[in-house]
Amino acid sequence: MTRPIGKPASVSLPDRYAGVRARTLSLVARLSAEDMTVQSMPDASPIKWHLGHTTWFFETFLLADQPGYTPFDPAFAFLFNSYYEALGARQPRAERGLLTRPPLDDVLAYRRHVDRHMAALLAAGRADERLELGLAHEEQHQELMLMDGLHLFSRSPLSPAFLPDWPADAQGRKGHFQLRPGGLVEIGHAGDGFAFDNEAPRHKVWLQPFEISDRLARNAEWLDFMADGGYRRPELWLSDGWAAVQAQGWRAPLYWREHEDGWREMTLGGPRPLAPDAPVTHVSFYEADAFARWAGARLPTEAEWEMAAGDGVLDQVWDVGWQWTGSAYLPYPGFRPGFRPGAGAVGEYNGKFMSGQMTLRGGGAMTPDGHSRLTYRNFFAPDKRWVRTAVRLARDLGAPTPDSPDGWDCAFAADVVAGLSARQKALPPKYFYDATGSDLFEAICRTPEYYPTRVETALLRDIAAELARDIPPDAVLVEFGSGASDKTQILLAAAARITAYAPIDISEDALRLATLRLARAWPHLAVTPVVGDFTALAALPSALRDRPRIGFFPGSTIGNFTPPEARALLRAIRALLGPRARLIVGADMVKDEASLLSAYDDAAGVTAEFNKNLLRRINRELSGNFDLGAFDHLAVWNAGLQRIEMHLVSRHDQIVKAAGHSFAFKAGERLHTENSHKFTEASFAALAADSGWTVAASWISPE
Repeated sequence: MTRPIGKPASVSLPDRYAGVRARTLSLVARLSAEDMTVQSMPDASPIKWHLGHTTWFFETFLLADQPGYTPFDPAFAFLFNSYYEALGARQPRAERGLLTRPPLDDVLAYRRHVDRHMAALLAAGRADERLELGLAHEEQHQELMLMDGLHLFSRSPLSPAFLPDWPADAQGRKGHFQLRPGGLVEIGHAGDGFAFDNEAPRHKVWLQPFEISDRLARNAEWLDFMADGGYRRPELWLSDGWAAVQAQGWRAPLYWREHEDGWREMTLGGPRPLAPDAPVTHVSFYEADAFARWAGARLPTEAEWEMAAGDGVLDQVWDVGWQWTGSAYLPYPGFRPGFRPGAGAVGEYNGKFMSGQMTLRGGGAMTPDGHSRLTYRNFFAPDKRWVRTAVRLARDLGAPTPDSPDGWDCAFAADVVAGLSARQKALPPKYFYDATGSDLFEAICRTPEYYPTRVETALLRDIAAELARDIPPDAVLVEFGSGASDKTQILLAAAARITAYAPIDISEDALRLATLRLARAWPHLAVTPVVGDFTALAALPSALRDRPRIGFFPGSTIGNFTPPEARALLRAIRALLGPRARLIVGADMVKDEASLLSAYDDAAGVTAEFNKNLLRRINRELSGNFDLGAFDHLAVWNAGLQRIEMHLVSRHDQIVKAAGHSFAFKAGERLHTENSHKFTEASFAALAADSGWTVAASWISPE
């Protein structure tokens, strides 16, 4: 899963320099002068140019300012400059293959000349941080030479081998998606050891929970993509990608060749039969993105990749190919190049960012050992295929996939997976209220211990006439989390000015039954039920928008939200109802602990059944296998946060499956299912004020 990062401290700088330079020559030792002169396309460079350019780098940035140094050939400053504007004109990139002169022998003599002077500089201890940059730069060109050489040899009708003994990629199983919890993570270089400027600064990134494949996409899967018309289906492609498919005639990865006996792949070791279980390589970002969309997935962001690779859950990170991410190549927040343009031309190396590039992560079989690191940011334009690239898939939690069972509620699945994978396991209480959960909650309200419903109902009867006096004619009553709408009827009986009612509830069954009851009891009332999560409702039905609106939020449901969530909800309700609306809201008051605990842990066990029904729903709707008998209901009073908490406590160590994932519970571990915050008059008034409301009147029962 890992590879060496950096160089051993025991290796001296002169030996490191000599080793890097020697490896460059060893990679091309079998090539002829003709092999090293030709340029196969504008994106590639001749091997001879690479040999000259990497030498020019050391001469220009380390030797040129040394006393007594004489350049090997002043013309080489023009021939072997790459893109350094501060150093003047250069041979056009697309015309590097026209450089039949200088001959290869002169370029090799140039290398020896610079190496002698570098040895003297290193022996005198005059090297600075630019040496590390130069060594990393040459290692980059070692990889580029292999990629450029493979492309050149792939164009030959003889299909020669660049390195005949080059090993084939290992074959392996199909990747499995690994759940990552997300959260606030740090990425980027932390400042220890060498790194390119673009890897810094280290900074925080918020990630939603996600899944990422532990292995790279295989040739077999790519063949399935092709067989399913992947290169012929424009709906899978970004618009620029589809234009590239049509213009370039793409129908397979770059180095695949179809023969009578099947597909073959051109490699550094020459043409070889396509290995179905080997990773697919040499595909563009456009192809990777289309393949991911076909597979019901996406490409990971570079932050997701770095988090998962750092956690050690990924295979094939360094040894196959650079992996495309869905992130554009842009500077990190607060980016400051360590080598500033004002300090010399070397500031151009990472002092500016290229537009139109996508970020790749990891490393590849052509990458020198020790060159890659977790924070390394490679980058290429999205249409490039000669780069040794690979594909790793990711997906959002709850996103439908080809192997997802029909009928899964994706939002429910996403929340369950995220909640059960968190360090403190927790689930949103809104999922309590399926049909069974709604019935159980109504039963809770009838238990002798559960005072809130009984007390609030009695209070509502006492003040209904007072409330009705403040309701304008032809008003719409909008109830948030209406359930059975029992308390609503008390208000309707007192307020004839209410002519329309919009109950909002997540349970379609509860809404259907409540609507039928209200239609019988109030035949002249226009009832417009809204199925949905009232915390995420964008607008009311259009027929209700131009009438006076009264919000109704009884039951102390406001207490189920954390203070930030409650403020956000009250602001959203204010935006939904409009600036002149009023809101009737029930809130339970702080009281003695014994009364609170018994209300949430009744003697008949109804609340326990209500709590465990959440597990039953997961089993039914998300293919879970929770053993309800292996969990105990627990209610506790958190005095510091002034709230009752409900938990389900695992009786023993166990592994539970849900929504296609496995989750470990330790004995005694808690699954936090609900909060019920309690209020004082002052704390509720402060909450209202923070949310844009003013408390106009309040009524408090002695109970």
